[in-house]
Amino acid sequence: PCNVCSICKEFSSGTGLDLIEIDAASSRGIDEIRELREAIRLVPARAKYKTYVIDECHMLTKDAFNALLKTLEEPPAHAIFILATTDFEKVPETIVSRTQHYEFRKLSTPVIVQRLAKVVKKEGVTADKDALQLLALFADGGLRDAESMLGQVLCGRKNLSAEDVRMAL
Repeated sequence: PCNVCSICKEFSSGTGLDLIEIDAASSRGIDEIRELREAIRLVPARAKYKTYVIDECHMLTKDAFNALLKTLEEPPAHAIFILATTDFEKVPETIVSRTQHYEFRKLSTPVIVQRLAKVVKKEGVTADKDALQLLALFADGGLRDAESMLGQVLCGRKNLSAEDVRMAL
């Protein structure tokens, strides 16, 4: 992504209509995949492709994987699927054999600190750099974990110190 054009900005802010995230941990059944198969017929609103991200795909049921298989074998030309998992071994071989694989590394601490700084600024909270650094270290390379911990530690605070983080975590 260029992170400059309007589509990239929409995707980054979570407002892009052509980027659909499905949380397979909570939407894991065949009915959700059937709805996806119906929705996939629609062409993208603005982007060149409609991108479907199925997060924690290993949580899909066997029937849901089977329903998804046909769509993965013959996707519409305007659709891209990204199946994300933290437990690759639980993804059925029939799915694995029809997909490309990319392993992502953990994010560096400075990258996580930068992102957390943007979040606290947007929320109107002041935070010590040491507090953000500590959260990033506890997150061990996981941005989602860092943001989740930040939310827990903030819990009504307008100022955040490293001591606050130490006490909470």
